[in-house]
Amino acid sequence: MQDHGSGDGIVTVASQHSVDDTADKLVALIEERHLLLFARIDFHADAARAGLAMQPSQLVVFGNPRAGTPLMQAVPTAALDLPLKALIWQDDDERTWVSYNATDWLQRRHRASDELVKPLTAIEALVNQAAN
Repeated sequence: MQDHGSGDGIVTVASQHSVDDTADKLVALIEERHLLLFARIDFHADAARAGLAMQPSQLVVFGNPRAGTPLMQAVPTAALDLPLKALIWQDDDERTWVSYNATDWLQRRHRASDELVKPLTAIEALVNQAAN
């Protein structure tokens, strides 16, 4: 199931795994494809260290300079949305979801060409593989 939201550019996909397992799978896929893993932020753990409660939630930040650099060279504002990010989160019913920016939304937002945005579309396959 994919939800492209109501024009907000966010795609949300249901995961069959926990937040930790989904994030682990996504990171493994990123590494297998020789992409760069820039960060893995565990918001749940950070909140707990601050004495706050929060549902499990992790942000995985990754990319490929060969894909992102030409886009940022042509459209510098694209750097606001690059590198790519996937948010893995749990709702109140303990279901796990993965959300990311739709590439067609990024293209419209930054008025980028199809050619420059096409390499970013790989996020959909990565997320779907990690979620299943």
